[in-house]
Amino acid sequence: MATVIGFGGTVALVVQAGQAFGAAPPQIVSMVTALCLGIGLPGAVMSWRFGIPVVLAWSTPGAALLAASPLGLGWSNAVGAFVVAGLLMVLTGLLPALGRLAQRIPASVASAMLAGVLLPFVLRLFRVAPDEMGLAIGLLGVFIVARRIWPAWALPAVLVAAFAVLALRGQIALPPSTGLFGALAPVTPAFDWRVAASLGLPLFLVSLASQNLPGLVVLRAAGYQPPANRLILATGLTSVAAAPFGAHGVNLAAITAALCTGPEAHPDAARRWIVGVIYGGFYIVVALFAAPLAGLFIAMPPAVLAVVTGLALIAPLTGALQAMLAKPAERKAAVLTFAATGSGLVLFGIGSAFWGLVVGFAALGALRWIRPRA
Repeated sequence: MATVIGFGGTVALVVQAGQAFGAAPPQIVSMVTALCLGIGLPGAVMSWRFGIPVVLAWSTPGAALLAASPLGLGWSNAVGAFVVAGLLMVLTGLLPALGRLAQRIPASVASAMLAGVLLPFVLRLFRVAPDEMGLAIGLLGVFIVARRIWPAWALPAVLVAAFAVLALRGQIALPPSTGLFGALAPVTPAFDWRVAASLGLPLFLVSLASQNLPGLVVLRAAGYQPPANRLILATGLTSVAAAPFGAHGVNLAAITAALCTGPEAHPDAARRWIVGVIYGGFYIVVALFAAPLAGLFIAMPPAVLAVVTGLALIAPLTGALQAMLAKPAERKAAVLTFAATGSGLVLFGIGSAFWGLVVGFAALGALRWIRPRA
């Protein structure tokens, strides 16, 4: 179940992220294949090695950040940003001081940046409604009802409904020359400091703040003592190794991890590591058949893809908005970060996610270091 929810819920966003940078269908297939292998193999090995259910996932907020990028960069530039983000994660795992510093990043600012990245995708759900009125209303209805009755299965239900409608229309297809099995297509990374600042740094921060750190919290809440630095180091190394094949980042899971660490996964907490191995094994199988699975989304009509993606990001957006407003004293800084990020601002070739962080940290700095006049 965790594999279906993790893969089916957000693979549409991963496809959009690749398309935003001009990746060809074989490169998007490589992206999905590399991500699934990066989730499956290291997750299974670490679950066995550490004796705890280590559940990995691709960075959903990171994919949203990429898909929302207004910079018009090429695929090789994006891959360079993936490498930079992975190296920063490696340094975080290697240097305890950097790890402690990263944990002190204000959640309000990081969450506000994430919310600003996610908002345009949710808004697009309603902007395409005039062109796909019946489908948008129908899928929204499926989502609302399923979230009420079977919350974990809401997004898979939306996908089933979407493909059912497309099948009735005769619009289900695969890109030409799509094979049966997944494949890896290496790309030489292109490095540029502006791309590193616009994409690499925000990708690192949003992956750390919204996935790796919450993933550690989930493991601790389940009664485990995870080796935090080693797990973050492992996700960084995996991300660096998978980046040349198009993978934007592999991190600890939070939502799907909760499904694999509770009593319903296995009554004996000491044996739940087996669930992590099984979860990893399923992702390896998904990687094997990544070509047709990704091809279905590559060939999906853009309006339908926008509706599915918008619905998939409602829950992450809700969580980000709640976190950014959690501390009353930091709300103004969070709102400024949210507005700057969501604006799509590009200055000096650097995108809005970076400027959102700059504005947010500047506002927090003023709050903490400038005393109000009596």
